[in-house]
Amino acid sequence: MRVRSFAFFAAVVLAVGAAGTAYAGPKGNGPKGPTIVDVAVFVNTQSGEFETLIAAINAADPAVAATLTGGGQHTVFAPTDQAFANLGLNPNNLCLLSTEELTKILLYHVAKGRRDAGEVTSSDTIRTLLGTRLEQANGVLTDQLGRTSAILIPDVPAANGIIHVVADVVLPFAPTIDPSGCAS
Repeated sequence: MRVRSFAFFAAVVLAVGAAGTAYAGPKGNGPKGPTIVDVAVFVNTQSGEFETLIAAINAADPAVAATLTGGGQHTVFAPTDQAFANLGLNPNNLCLLSTEELTKILLYHVAKGRRDAGEVTSSDTIRTLLGTRLEQANGVLTDQLGRTSAILIPDVPAANGIIHVVADVVLPFAPTIDPSGCAS
């Protein structure tokens, strides 16, 4: 586990330094540099730690991807693949959640504005794009169900915000697992 954690940390450091130089960027009014999604994809290609997060963004309402690639500034609490696995989720079974629930769970991980670790840890609560709040104490988030998630790697910059890698998925409600959602 420690070797994988080091590899993941190294990938994040590379993302901070290299993604900006390798990014061609959108034309027009979009962000001038790698977006939150671009950084997550880059880190995933280096470490494989955001595969489920990226799949979730793609499976959710398109408004989630538009928000995370758009011009506004946002703070994202990005769960690792292990965080999703702790809930029994992976890229191949996100269909167990409805698109609506998946969208709400992702929006619960996003706050408006660029908030570095200092700002996050100096706040008792963080209002999310879902419209509900996360409690925060000493770099540990507490969700609506009383579950906690520690910030593992803070302050990963993107052109349209900042990413804080978190240990667990935070939940605004107990999700409904529907096996029929995966029926093809």
